[in-house]
Amino acid sequence: AYPFLFAIWVSFTDMVIGSAGNFVGFKNFEYLAGTATFWSAIRNTIVIVLVSDVLKLVIGLGLALLVHQSLPGRGIFRSFLMLPWAMPAFVAFLTWRVLYQPIGGGINLILNQTGLYTGTIDWLGTRGTAMTSVIIASVWRGFPFWFISLLAALQSVPKELYEAAIVDGANSWQRFWNVTIPSILPVIIVTTLLSSIWTANGFEHVWLLTAGGPSDATMVFPVLAYFGMQTQRIGEAAAVSVYMLPVLAILVLFATSLMMRREE
Repeated sequence: AYPFLFAIWVSFTDMVIGSAGNFVGFKNFEYLAGTATFWSAIRNTIVIVLVSDVLKLVIGLGLALLVHQSLPGRGIFRSFLMLPWAMPAFVAFLTWRVLYQPIGGGINLILNQTGLYTGTIDWLGTRGTAMTSVIIASVWRGFPFWFISLLAALQSVPKELYEAAIVDGANSWQRFWNVTIPSILPVIIVTTLLSSIWTANGFEHVWLLTAGGPSDATMVFPVLAYFGMQTQRIGEAAAVSVYMLPVLAILVLFATSLMMRREE
């Protein structure tokens, strides 16, 4: 609890590296709220979290449903799907950075070789593609967590529920919506909560790919806080982190309320 409380205290000071700083009240928060970069960070963080988590849910659930079937070699396939999550983040996102390079990058090379696109796309250096590129890499890195969580949830659903639904004349689509989804909903809620917090606090996927650029097109809270640390303005950096607390608190309260409502 001490680091958490200390960060809150520092956010109300003008502390810099090597100096204890003085109490300045809400000055750091007012300064941040008056900058365009701060509002870009809010917008981009929300977009990355929402879009990434929706895609991770769709991909993770789809693959979990596939592997849940009695398919040959599903153990190997399951292990293969876990590789993006098992790979060190530094290696994973540097690999994506190489793939996104406008000259010699794997993605442009594939597009050119297949004839889908004959020009050169600067995936990370153009405002129109930078955010999409970051989200794709983030989804690739994070979907295995959704996959393994939802697969475990699917395996815990009692077969008797499906058998009863079949007796009642439910087709496969009805069984999915009326049996599968309600049964795994608690896991979906918890996974969404954890994934949202991890993505909102994520630093590597943005810093290693774009460092928040171009022109703040991918600026997010963790990178903004890091820039504050780089410039030795510890108070401002702490204020960025404190600004994130209400958002994360809302996520936790929302997920908790859903869980409690379901238990009732």
